[in-house]
Amino acid sequence: MSISKVEDALSHEGTALIQRHGERLFPWVKPYYSDPLVLKEGKGVWVLDESGREYLDFFAGIVTTSVGHCHPHVVRRTWEQMKRLGHTSALYVTEQQVEVAETLTELAPGALNRTAFTNSGTEANETAIMAARIATGRSEIVALRHAYSGRSTLATGLTAHAPWKPLPTAVPGIVHARSPYPYRSPLGDEASEKEQTDFFVSDLVEVIETTTSGKPAALILEPIQGVGGFIVPPRGYLRRAAEVIRSYGGLLIVDEVQTGFGRTGHHWFGCEHSDVEPDIMVMAKGIANGFPVGATMATDEVAEAWTSLSISTFGGNPVSMAAAGATLEVMIEEQVPARAAERGEQLRRGLQELEGRYAWIGEARGMGLMQALEIVSPDDSRAPDPVRARALLEAALREGLLIGLGGLKGHVIRLGSSLLVTEEEVREAVVRLSRACESVA
Repeated sequence: MSISKVEDALSHEGTALIQRHGERLFPWVKPYYSDPLVLKEGKGVWVLDESGREYLDFFAGIVTTSVGHCHPHVVRRTWEQMKRLGHTSALYVTEQQVEVAETLTELAPGALNRTAFTNSGTEANETAIMAARIATGRSEIVALRHAYSGRSTLATGLTAHAPWKPLPTAVPGIVHARSPYPYRSPLGDEASEKEQTDFFVSDLVEVIETTTSGKPAALILEPIQGVGGFIVPPRGYLRRAAEVIRSYGGLLIVDEVQTGFGRTGHHWFGCEHSDVEPDIMVMAKGIANGFPVGATMATDEVAEAWTSLSISTFGGNPVSMAAAGATLEVMIEEQVPARAAERGEQLRRGLQELEGRYAWIGEARGMGLMQALEIVSPDDSRAPDPVRARALLEAALREGLLIGLGGLKGHVIRLGSSLLVTEEEVREAVVRLSRACESVA
């Protein structure tokens, strides 16, 4: 068969699969791109589609394949575990679960000595909220606007993005303070970081005092808001916010689902940049390089308050725990916080160069390997431009680069590769993104 006929056959196979996807899955299981991409293989930061075309993956399954696709150590450990014991439920003790919990305690800030394993960030956040309510005897939760906490009923109540809220009614007991979003602050560009911090903290205080009983159970926040568009708060905000919630007798829940495990550079967790020690910390995504693992960590005092029965059938599954353990081993050996800082600085320089070149790039921002471009109207830097952002997503695909979208209007480009990405791969990503920018300019 000729090469052209082989390509035609593969294209037909991919089209048929996309059609079957549309017919059999829920409509909200919606792929990116006008012509959805069918992926077949992956290694490191590279993936192949059904025709064999190669793409540089700078979204990593939503910042999840933390040590790269099909990392050999993770594959080997997981395969070995599958041959020995696949599932037990949480009713039995397994060595893998205990070892991962011990490693997390060693890496986590403060006195987070207890861990509960679930299957996702959504479940981890659900566990965190319940733990905070039990420990305090209170029910009200303060979250932040532009936050994303998952897809359950409670998690969508915590989420403050209209496009991600399928139900019209709010979840009782949840209120939202202003997101510490400097680029869109009413104070404007002239305000200092201290002035921005004072402004957002004052709003947090006012929300507690005017929309709650004054006795909240907890404040939940992301050190960098992920779905919100990789929003980096002004320095000082996290520490001040922690002081505020504790002054009202509440607990601090830090959602590290996207920011955890070195992603923000220099430290293992995003909150450590602000020297903040949470009462409860939530993680998922990169913890197991794509295997379904969520984890909620808490202090002894918080964990021991929960005495009623609960269970997660698949939480702590031996195979998933083997993947998590192997992933953490690779991260520790490769010193990923330092690697993410170095490669993140390289990526940021490339994004800042693009920001200076195009008026429709309002801001390049981020920390470590969690970087973003806010796409705006060239005539109004505060007007989101989701149409151009979507066009840039498609243009990057044509250049063989996978990136992500975020932001309230879908107007923010998100980049977050494997934490083991090389200098050459970052350089190549910037070249491909630059060509994509030229094509939509």
